Amino acid sequence: MRAFLASSIGVTCAAVLVLLPAVPAGAVPDTHTAPAESLEPPDAPGSTQSLPLSPLPAPSGRATGEPTRTAEAGEQGLPEREVRPFSMVGVVWDDVDTELRGTVQVRTRALGTTRWSGWQELETHNAEHAADPGSAERESGTVRGSTAPLWVGASDGVAVRVRPQSTDPQDRNAPAVPLPTGLRLELVDPGKDPQPLRAAGAEAGDTGDDRTTPLDGSVLPALSKAQTEARSEAEAGLAPGAQPYIGPRPRIITRKGWGADEKLRERAFVYTKSVKAAFIHHSATGNSYKCTQAPSVLRGIYRYQVKSGGWRDIGYNFAVDKCGNIYEGRAGGVTKAVLGAHTRGFNSNSTGIAVLGTFTSSNPPAAAVNAIAKLTAWKLGLFGANPQGRTTLVSGGGNKFKKGKKVKLDVISGHRDGFATECPGARLYKKLGSARTSSAHLQGR
Repeated sequence: MRAFLASSIGVTCAAVLVLLPAVPAGAVPDTHTAPAESLEPPDAPGSTQSLPLSPLPAPSGRATGEPTRTAEAGEQGLPEREVRPFSMVGVVWDDVDTELRGTVQVRTRALGTTRWSGWQELETHNAEHAADPGSAERESGTVRGSTAPLWVGASDGVAVRVRPQSTDPQDRNAPAVPLPTGLRLELVDPGKDPQPLRAAGAEAGDTGDDRTTPLDGSVLPALSKAQTEARSEAEAGLAPGAQPYIGPRPRIITRKGWGADEKLRERAFVYTKSVKAAFIHHSATGNSYKCTQAPSVLRGIYRYQVKSGGWRDIGYNFAVDKCGNIYEGRAGGVTKAVLGAHTRGFNSNSTGIAVLGTFTSSNPPAAAVNAIAKLTAWKLGLFGANPQGRTTLVSGGGNKFKKGKKVKLDVISGHRDGFATECPGARLYKKLGSARTSSAHLQGR
């Protein structure tokens, strides 16, 4: 693994064919995972299948009853095939600085059935969730371009098509934009859950009951406001001289609790000086998961970002599921200013919170918005930040602000405030005002 200094600050067609055997012809060893991963037993803590894409033949679609169509010029993908079980899918390519200009669609077959899904689109603009340009993580040489991963549930069949955008949409004869080189389909098996550790989140809207949670390091139990404020500055991480406007510590499921395989990530931790802002994201992994599956979704994102994307750890500092459960993200300590890779250009002195799901046209559950308020009231309070205030951050470089520019931002901002993106989705973004108000109230302001 790449070496990082702990003191460092720097740091998105199916052709007619007979289904293939369980290990498909055309699959190659996963060149960016340990070779043994292709031979992992079913009870392993997760695995990744990596399949290179190639030009698609035509005609296509007959195997599934879709209208016959000719593959578009420059289109790449894989026809329907049987593979080892997986639950999350994404596409990666060689150069992280190359944009995939086009659409990526997948369809999957539910495990042990003959039932295929319709085509589902992957979010292609994933470079916005990344380490800052010039940081050690970004310049490591192992980071790849990638789509956002999509949670599809237990599946054993897949097809994918990548359609390039036209250089001139008004001209039917215009050539297609070249696709990035080294396109590969990544199929992620998140592995089995650790021992059951909570009753929370059995169904959407269920906020759970802490009484069934074993205190074995899997969960940090909630603390009252008085208990939180009574902790020493050194223990709580309160910035020197800051007013004690700290919200109660919410219940947090730790990395151990959601089953993070600590052998995947870089061993060293990287910190910044403070936490002046929180950026809110959606994971763009879809909304089809059950809350009991949220730890699996999180393990899938973690494995995809590290093993397929070449990141040093999961990018988000925290995650929230649609039932309001809160999860520790990037390792290094939930009270500390851990440098994440969530908002390209503004990872320093901020924390990134991802709500698991896609909220472009779907409303986020109230439980998730409430969890954002609870988490930010506590986390921002540790560093003396007012959730209803404004702060100044220095851009590390992105598509909205040049490197070195001082930018005034809301202390609780959406990802789109720091980078030109749809994240965290229009519906979630509209809820940030109420989250700010609730967060400040929890701090006692």
